[in-house]
Amino acid sequence: MSSGSASITHRLQRALSPAPALGLLVAASAALLAGAWYFQLVIGLLPCKLCLEQRWPHYAALGVGLAALLALAFAGAARSRATLRLALWLLAGLFVISTAMGSYHAGVEWGWFSGPSDCGGAAVPAAGSMQDFMKQLQSTRVVSCTEAAWRLAGLSLAGWNAVFSAALALLAGLALWRDRG
Repeated sequence: MSSGSASITHRLQRALSPAPALGLLVAASAALLAGAWYFQLVIGLLPCKLCLEQRWPHYAALGVGLAALLALAFAGAARSRATLRLALWLLAGLFVISTAMGSYHAGVEWGWFSGPSDCGGAAVPAAGSMQDFMKQLQSTRVVSCTEAAWRLAGLSLAGWNAVFSAALALLAGLALWRDRG
């Protein structure tokens, strides 16, 4: 084996160790959320109901990951391994949920599944009068879950979320498998 491929193998094995994997999973979830917020706030793509719901597992993953990292800072060696394994199991589960949510939403966009009947943008505040209500109707944009606002290589943001979330679930599973001893 050449020294270049040995270096790559060593880096991959290190990334699959539980502690680095935990850090990588938390960073990746934060990056996915940052990307979603970037597309919303900078690019101007308004999220639909399913788009917003797909963020929940990543917010939860940040909470789990940060809590685990904090617990690791104060845990002894025996507790550290248990904390890492629990966090990786929870993260794997959250990423599987995120994969399912992204796959469902992509399927709705492709017309494979029917989406929720109430799929729209943010809630509209109650109008004080009929005139206020008419103004809200003119300025409120309801975002449909059935239309992909952006695609890259044929996949929408929901599809890419499913792909990345599946990869993160796999990484968490591999880190758990590597630490099975």
